[in-house]
Amino acid sequence: MFGGLTGLTTPTGTDWGERMLNSVASKTIRHLFTQSESIEVSVRCYPSSKLLQGSIDNFKMSGRGLAIRKDFLVDEMSFETDAVALDFGSVLGGKLTLKQPTQAVAEVKLSEAGINHAFTAELVKKRLLNLTLPSLTELSGGEPVSFSEVQVELLPNNQVKILANADLNNDQLVPISMTATLAVERRRRVAFNNPQFTTDLAPEAQKEISQAMAIAFAEILDNMVDLDRFDLDGVTMRINRLETQGKQLIFSGYAQIERIPNAP
Repeated sequence: MFGGLTGLTTPTGTDWGERMLNSVASKTIRHLFTQSESIEVSVRCYPSSKLLQGSIDNFKMSGRGLAIRKDFLVDEMSFETDAVALDFGSVLGGKLTLKQPTQAVAEVKLSEAGINHAFTAELVKKRLLNLTLPSLTELSGGEPVSFSEVQVELLPNNQVKILANADLNNDQLVPISMTATLAVERRRRVAFNNPQFTTDLAPEAQKEISQAMAIAFAEILDNMVDLDRFDLDGVTMRINRLETQGKQLIFSGYAQIERIPNAP
């Protein structure tokens, strides 16, 4: 059996053990997403005999058209690990189990449409509905305030334009409009810096409250996108840089992988 694992190759020279690991890894990665247009996985292990000890040189993955928890859409995602130590017995059982933590460099591309779709997700909406922060209730006469119809437009130089409606629970919606510059703080949080507010969309009678609501909304957004809230089980993600390119927002960074996460 061991001779077959370390020596059996196809006519093109692809090792059987490496092909099996590719298959198991592809299946495991696919199960992390609720939808995937394409996922490609490549495992490098040379010489192939190292696989019996669970040692592989690196692991690469690239995917397109991905969905996480149905509502978080990713245009493209790629990562590449350092050397990885696996439990080879788990591979034979069709699973991936790490013997020790590893790191991976990663790049994630989000589309403008995907970002706007995320604002319809329950996980995000619940952070924008029936808010009772003092900065809001002081403007609404003590009533909880909700934000809806959020629309994000990506602009050059890491800027974004954001439109939304504020519902003050008094039968009136207040349109708000702002621009901000996206930045990375402490390698884990996306900050909305230097917010600028306009009241062009608000009727004359609402202009003052529109700007006040926009200021409060900017503070909410500034504390919303923290990667520690979205980490997969066993994976800690960090951002080195972000950049807007056309209608895409591109993140590059790394992941500290303690264990292969379970499917969401």
